Amino acid sequence: MIIIAGLGNPEPKYDGTRHNVGFETLDALSEATGISLTTHKFDALFGRGEIAGKKVMLVKPLTYMNLSGEALRQITRYYKTEDVHQLIVISDDVELDVGVIRIRKGGSAGGHNGLKSIIKELGDDGFQRIRVGVGKKPAQYDMVNWVLGHFGKEDKETIALVKKEAADAAVMIVEQGADAAMNRYNGVRL
Repeated sequence: MIIIAGLGNPEPKYDGTRHNVGFETLDALSEATGISLTTHKFDALFGRGEIAGKKVMLVKPLTYMNLSGEALRQITRYYKTEDVHQLIVISDDVELDVGVIRIRKGGSAGGHNGLKSIIKELGDDGFQRIRVGVGKKPAQYDMVNWVLGHFGKEDKETIALVKKEAADAAVMIVEQGADAAMNRYNGVRL
């Protein structure tokens, strides 16, 4: 089974923030695939279904961003899907401009606390990532206020489009593999 996890924070006050782009992309993927997130278990909200004839699970860890790995560890152990190459994680990225998607087949956390938690809990950094650009932090902001802040009007329009593109990228990874998705989506600016 392939697990696709979108990272974010569970309280409504975080809806629409830069840090919740992973959750919102997963919502777009849920809508596009018809896989409903209705099961609440293992500190997560998830749903199971198929994409291109392959079994998938869409997951929103409800442990808050910095502890995302705890929920994913529980799920991967219970469902015996501990091969990290079968995990796709969707997260925000403050090093990418708004409207840019970057797909990777593994690597470091790049300073992202949700990714750090997943690497720590799973003991491996080989999972696939879809990173959605939320814009670089301006000098007058501290990082927490930036990632927990909301998008401006112009960026909201761009981010609405990029969430759908990132959801399409996840489908392409399942159907054709990460290399095909990287060739199609990396560096494309909306």
